[in-house]
Amino acid sequence: MAHTHSSLLLSNTPRIQFAPPSLSIPTLNPPSSRFSTSHPFRFIGLTSKPSINKLVCQAQKASMAAAVEVFEKEELATSLAKYVADLSNKFTAERGAFTVCLSGGSLISYLRKLLEAPYVDSLEWSKWHVFWLDERVAPKTHEDSNYKLAFDGFLSKVPIPPGNVYAINDALSAEGAADDYETCLRHLVKSNVITSSVSGFPKFDLMLLGMGPDGHVASLFPGHPLVEENKRWVAFIKDSPKPPPERITFTFPVINSSAYAALVVAGSGKADAVHSVLRGGSQNSNKLPAALVSPEGELKWFLDKGEASKL
Repeated sequence: MAHTHSSLLLSNTPRIQFAPPSLSIPTLNPPSSRFSTSHPFRFIGLTSKPSINKLVCQAQKASMAAAVEVFEKEELATSLAKYVADLSNKFTAERGAFTVCLSGGSLISYLRKLLEAPYVDSLEWSKWHVFWLDERVAPKTHEDSNYKLAFDGFLSKVPIPPGNVYAINDALSAEGAADDYETCLRHLVKSNVITSSVSGFPKFDLMLLGMGPDGHVASLFPGHPLVEENKRWVAFIKDSPKPPPERITFTFPVINSSAYAALVVAGSGKADAVHSVLRGGSQNSNKLPAALVSPEGELKWFLDKGEASKL
């Protein structure tokens, strides 16, 4: 049986829940024929607040628990803040540090609720260590920089020590920046700032990923050789199909060694990719990088209604 969700994430959460067929829970009729029997999640109940339109799913694979929730945009930001805050409190209490990895795009804007009460004055920001899943090879002051996006929109507004924010060396080439960032990660594993997984890759506490309309995550694009990279921790790309062409990116072994991973998918134009990953079956979905996200611990999808419209 797939292991269950942590009560940390599910306590007091009204939900539509899916679970493995082995659970003997009375099955209600799904609210729509969209929930077909071919889907890897089985419908087992209705939320007590249908207007919230949340979906919670649990993967049938024994190695991973996965959840999918659908929100209005403001509810998404509120739920994401609580999710991140709960994990921050969990890891700072357990080991005195919280390692979180950011990507670019709209994700940063959905962290805005962490800048409000009760979180902004209660979280142990001094114990946060912030990394980038991927970064464009550009000066930190450039509009293309994911660092600039995160700094202007979030990091400059919370008291995380500057030494705990690990940006790439923007004076180096793409290859040099990737090597330098991997060297930094290896040093932090040796000094126990980042824990190590049984696979030997760094085990971050939380990966916060976005997804592109083509199903890419980080800077791992459909059909690109880097999707298959299994030795490097940090790789470089000079031919990104999405500009700018030069980037660095965490590889899938690092992404999938994490304790928790969240895919935050909102905006527009991604509904087809969401459908392909969550409903398309293994033949289609495995072609998309987002379908390959499978952390050692728990995976959670945060979707807005538009991006979930084809489920």
